[in-house]
Amino acid sequence: MNKKQLGDLQLAIMRVLWDGGEASAAEVHRALWDERGLAPTTIATMLVKMERKGVVTHRSEGRRYLYSPTVSEAEVTHSMVGQLAQRLFEGDVRALVSHLLAEHEIDPDELSELKALIESKEQGGTKR
Repeated sequence: MNKKQLGDLQLAIMRVLWDGGEASAAEVHRALWDERGLAPTTIATMLVKMERKGVVTHRSEGRRYLYSPTVSEAEVTHSMVGQLAQRLFEGDVRALVSHLLAEHEIDPDELSELKALIESKEQGGTKR
């Protein structure tokens, strides 16, 4: 598995780390408790696995470890969306975008933003 391909729980943990820069296993557990209701040991075990995978690192502060991400949210998003497009749409970006437009409610403001992104892309820009 590509190190930038994360499972659901791993992605939730990474979001906590991206938001705060670093956190202990207990802090990650508290941040995810309402959403996940997982045991502290589950979070700690997942952080160790994620460190072996190379997506987080830690430093010691006294008796606790503070974990921080080694990959950016943009890197993970790029990798995971690329894999999704490849697996579900055989790499056809048009098919992916068409599916999203057809299957999801898009309010007028969001549609205007999407149009502006397309226009920027047509003019050779990378506006995001």
